[in-house]
Amino acid sequence: MEAHRQQAARARPAIVAEPGGAAGAAGGEALERNPGTPLALDRVRAVRINRSAVERRAATLPARRTVKKEYQAAWLLRAVTCMDLTTLSGDDTPGNVRRLCAKARHPVRRDLLEAMGVAHLDITVGAVCVYHALVPVAVAALAGTDIPVAAVSTGFPAGLSPLAQRIDEVYASVEAGAREIDVVVTRAHVLTGDWEALYREVSEFRRACGDAHMKTILATGELATMTNVARASMVAMMAGSDFIKTSTGKEPVNATLAVSLVMARMIREYRESTGYLVGFKPAGGIRAAKSALDYLALMKEELGGRWLRPDLFRFGASGLLTDIERQLEHYVTGRYSAAHRHPMV
Repeated sequence: MEAHRQQAARARPAIVAEPGGAAGAAGGEALERNPGTPLALDRVRAVRINRSAVERRAATLPARRTVKKEYQAAWLLRAVTCMDLTTLSGDDTPGNVRRLCAKARHPVRRDLLEAMGVAHLDITVGAVCVYHALVPVAVAALAGTDIPVAAVSTGFPAGLSPLAQRIDEVYASVEAGAREIDVVVTRAHVLTGDWEALYREVSEFRRACGDAHMKTILATGELATMTNVARASMVAMMAGSDFIKTSTGKEPVNATLAVSLVMARMIREYRESTGYLVGFKPAGGIRAAKSALDYLALMKEELGGRWLRPDLFRFGASGLLTDIERQLEHYVTGRYSAAHRHPMV
């Protein structure tokens, strides 16, 4: 036990003060919201992506960028603060959502936080993400906290409902109390190169969101090419997206480091040309703490430490938190625990 206390004491300075990976509140300067720009078709059509080069570059990242010991614990705590704790199952119930919201308030066991010396940071997740019908339940369960409720809207996950109906759903989710809206685009607009239609669609969603922040899901696993992913990313940002998001989590292929690299570079290009910062959300299939560290390293390397805060980076995850807690317990105790010691609901 004394060895564990000494280990926690050594970890405490790094976890509290390490600038790129420390846990805690977002802090820093206020973020000016992306208002969007006119659609620049020539610029969109000029985008070309070399898929093999992107995949080679992404494959090197896990081996080149690693963090260990107290630094790994700090980065994992930061990953928790950037997590959209999500339940999007057909058998969701109000009870499940209330339990998920309780976990969102206290995502890491108190004894682990105390052992690491960070219990005072009041660590919570970035948001709770649910279907539209369960937004009121989540809003009530999170009352008194700063944790926003994110609603998946616009005919999630396929996005094939009539446009007017999808826009009405956004209005309804905002009225129900959702502070963030995850919208899905019509994939056919991307696959046919109808960038004007995609721009109009996302712009309409942005108007319906009002003050609620909008994350635009591109469903990258269904867009056929990396060039399509890059062009769709740029159009979505021009239309006023606050975030661009890889996937619904329902596609055969969801978030990958290669796709995320392409989207991150489009975010960088948009920032350099407009001055506006747009967030990024990888979603679907991210279940291991090691994978979370890879995505954080990608953000830091490609976009800088500003993208390691929840106002510009989120994980769409349901199972990731369990593995992060297991890794944190290993850091504190030197032993791996069973997953059932860290229940989600």
